[in-house]
Amino acid sequence: MSNPKEQPLPPDVVGRDDATEVLRAFVLDGGLSIAFTRAFEEPDMWGMLLVDIARHAARAYGRESAYSEDEALTRIVEMFEAEIARPTDLGSTVPRSQQGH
Repeated sequence: MSNPKEQPLPPDVVGRDDATEVLRAFVLDGGLSIAFTRAFEEPDMWGMLLVDIARHAARAYGRESAYSEDEALTRIVEMFEAEIARPTDLGSTVPRSQQGH
C-alpha cells in the first residue's frame, strides 16, 4: 500500500517488469526534492521527458483551472527559460552511494 501523498502507478506500467521508474519529485518546505536514475544513454532524452511532463501539467491546468492548456504551457516554458538563464537555486546532486541507499 502506498502513502496517501504518493501518486499511484500509471495503469499501463502495473505488472510490467520492463518498466523503470526514472523520477520521483516531492515538494518539501516550499522546495523541491527529487530522486532519479540517469536512465538514458544520451542527455537530450531528458529534454524530451521534461517537455512531456510540461505538456501533461499544462493539460491538467487546462482541465482544472482558469488557465487554458496553451496559457499554462506558455507559463511553464517561460519559467523554465527564466530559471535556466538565472537559477534561483542550483541545489545539489548527491549520488545514492553517498546517501546510505
